[in-house]
Amino acid sequence: MSENDTPARASHRDIHSKSAQAASHSTSAVRPYEPHDEPSWLRCRVLAFFETCYYDDVWQERPADPSIQLVAAVPANNGEGGDEIVGILDVEVDGELATIDTIAVHPDHRREGIADALLAEGLRRLPANVSLLDAWTREDEPAHAWYRANGFSESDHYLHVYKGWRESADGWTAPPPLGRPVMAFCHADLADEAEARARFARVYVCRRFSRPVVPAAPTLQG
Repeated sequence: MSENDTPARASHRDIHSKSAQAASHSTSAVRPYEPHDEPSWLRCRVLAFFETCYYDDVWQERPADPSIQLVAAVPANNGEGGDEIVGILDVEVDGELATIDTIAVHPDHRREGIADALLAEGLRRLPANVSLLDAWTREDEPAHAWYRANGFSESDHYLHVYKGWRESADGWTAPPPLGRPVMAFCHADLADEAEARARFARVYVCRRFSRPVVPAAPTLQG
């Protein structure tokens, strides 16, 4: 994907056309998530995140909260039928704002247009009152390039900071009867990045990508 910025107000039709062309090279089908997908969904998420800054963000259960829950599925190659989940899109809707909670593609199915196809279907399913779609990500440049190519612009920033078990616990406290934290995950201001990186090995800039949601052009009747 190109890392050049694309116009922020790409329409649903533009995204859908692009996705349809890319998805023509894939045998996956985009559909709503179903409860029996959970084991395959969890495996897809773990494998998709493994090579990213979120490599240890592992879930053992699939959250039930997202307003829009989509998957890309292919026939399972296990002799038992059913589907294998190779793509995930979860979107939470809060009034006029929609937020991508998870978008992930199985590493064996990258560059097949799956993420684009999921986004197109997610946009189609957004309530009519939603005016902005956003997402928060870290320092994975392929993810940044994908968001830019799909009309998202980067804006707000803050830090994700991890204290590892080998790093000093000086200055850390915990409520009784607990001892000082052995490991921790914290937020911090971007202004404190230099200090955080000097003390901790694992520091990420968390950044917001967002794009206006433009209603699909009406179909002409003739």
